[in-house]
Amino acid sequence: MNIEKLKRRSDYQWYIEPEGKMQVPVIIFADEKLIKDMDEKVLEQASNVAKLPGIVRASYAMPDAHWGYGFPIGGVAGFDADKGGIISAGGVGFDISCGIRSLCTGLTFDDIEPLRNKLADLLARRIPAGLGSRGKLRLSGREMDEMLREGGQWAVEHGYGTKDDLQRTEENGRMTGAEPRYVSDHAKKRQEDEVGTLGSGNHYLEVQKVTEIYNTNCAEVFGLRLNDIIVSIHCGSRGLGHQIATDFLPRMVKTAQKMGIELPEKDLACAPINSEVGQQYLGAMRCGINCAVANRQVLTHLVRQVFSDVFPKSNLRLLYDVSHNTCKIEEHTVNGKSKKLYVHRKGATRAFGPGHPSLPADLKKAGQPVLIGGTMGTASYILTGTEKGMSLSFGSCCHGAGRAMSRKQATKRWLGKDVLRELAQKGIIVRGASNRGIAEEAPGAYKDVNDVVDATDKAELAKKVAKLEPLICVKG
Repeated sequence: MNIEKLKRRSDYQWYIEPEGKMQVPVIIFADEKLIKDMDEKVLEQASNVAKLPGIVRASYAMPDAHWGYGFPIGGVAGFDADKGGIISAGGVGFDISCGIRSLCTGLTFDDIEPLRNKLADLLARRIPAGLGSRGKLRLSGREMDEMLREGGQWAVEHGYGTKDDLQRTEENGRMTGAEPRYVSDHAKKRQEDEVGTLGSGNHYLEVQKVTEIYNTNCAEVFGLRLNDIIVSIHCGSRGLGHQIATDFLPRMVKTAQKMGIELPEKDLACAPINSEVGQQYLGAMRCGINCAVANRQVLTHLVRQVFSDVFPKSNLRLLYDVSHNTCKIEEHTVNGKSKKLYVHRKGATRAFGPGHPSLPADLKKAGQPVLIGGTMGTASYILTGTEKGMSLSFGSCCHGAGRAMSRKQATKRWLGKDVLRELAQKGIIVRGASNRGIAEEAPGAYKDVNDVVDATDKAELAKKVAKLEPLICVKG
């Protein structure tokens, strides 16, 4: 990115004042190196978001931001319905409620190391992964609608986990306001046997070791110690979420045209929040959120079964489950007054600070756990939300390393078998559904997650708690 286009507020905050049809500034959180390495489309797309009706405060981009469809990935924006604010399918993304949940196992590295290959093989055998992967669950029409309305609560009621899991999940595992009638039959058909599957792309299941603790007080609240074994699951709403976005994007384009909303880019397709299409999308999108949470809850059950078979004394306790492709109604301060806003986070993680009323009592002191995924060959991180982040970015931060090149570029540069060999030399066991998928997700195709998390920490969007290194990775 051409740094001369931006003004600098601090070492980790850059901005561009409103110009032309922009209603608010663009604010990018990053250090100078990350800013220079960002593609120009990030600033262009964030500026386009700043032109949308009803946007408040700013159009934000996180340190891992890169080009996306309409909104940049790593983009955050809040809209006020009372000021003609919009809801945008492009501002949520195709993989609705893609997110990460992390589980503490009660095991240490020494416990699992002698059986690590056995564990990797069993996880790969029991966890459906890859393009078009199918699970053992097959939902009828009635069961599908129940799952879409109830989310993680549906999964727990059907024996996939415990009520304790729900307390450590956003929205207590169920997004209210979900309306299955607004989800197409085709979307439901795509999902009928995909609940409890990882999917493909950047989705994964990873067994990790805690290698560094940065904040001992928060780590104690979260139950993290050096050499502890953590399991992280990264996936979303699978075919259903993708189809919801596919169904609503053209409808939103037509609605925007009808309502006189100028779209600088077609993929910015949106509709007024209070319009018929806007309300229908909200109802369908909330079904996508519930689908993703139910999916991760069923996968949690499968992972617990594997660990129980290999390590009978293990006790997999949910640390937290947080999404990074959503739009939610939240209370935030705007011009000194509390307002209900429709906050879009696309490739950005909710990061609420200490004392927030949405957090369970035992986490209020520390703040919300923020789960940041790396790559197969690099670290992941656990952070905690900050009070300052609430005012800086609507309580939002990065979601991962962020791609540095496209999947097509990655497959031209790496072969899957070479990536596997290099990772094995580092002691990382990878079980992948395809060599092409491994090449697409080569660690070198991503930005340096350490740089991204350091910028997030120093910008005070969220603070580092622990670093996790991969030991086993199951990839789609």
